[in-house]
Amino acid sequence: MTDEKRSNLEPKPQAPARATSEVWDDEQAQETIVPLTRAQAERLFGPDVGRASRVTPFRVVGAQVLLSLVAALAWWLLSASPRDAAVSAALGGMIGWLPGALFALRLRMSGDRLSVGSLLVGEAVKVATTIALFVAIAFGYPGVHWIALLVTFVLTLKVYWLAMALK
Repeated sequence: MTDEKRSNLEPKPQAPARATSEVWDDEQAQETIVPLTRAQAERLFGPDVGRASRVTPFRVVGAQVLLSLVAALAWWLLSASPRDAAVSAALGGMIGWLPGALFALRLRMSGDRLSVGSLLVGEAVKVATTIALFVAIAFGYPGVHWIALLVTFVLTLKVYWLAMALK
């Protein structure tokens, strides 16, 4: 490359921006938030906007338990070693629904004292319980069928998405 072509490719230096013209004005940044009226909310989200959701945490956990039982039955019917596959599927489902049940119980017990901190602690308990259950099953059940356990675990977790869709 020649020096002439090279100089055309290099970025040209620009003058620094003026600090006084780009200073963020705190008063300018504050916007007034106007809440929606009921009519506006109904027009945007439908007439059932004010109705309480029928989906509760305990209903989600109940659906997870039901799905775990159905999956265990399916693994029992379709597997070459039905007992171990069904038990593994039931354990995988339990890993999915037991932490959620503990979290739902914690929500119910907290009542009006619910805070972001308590939700964070609840989620931490869910993660710790899930890890502890996986470790306990890995070391405590030698005949585990990992495919049945993991497939049922993932299916059990997908109940949350189904519950949100039915909300």
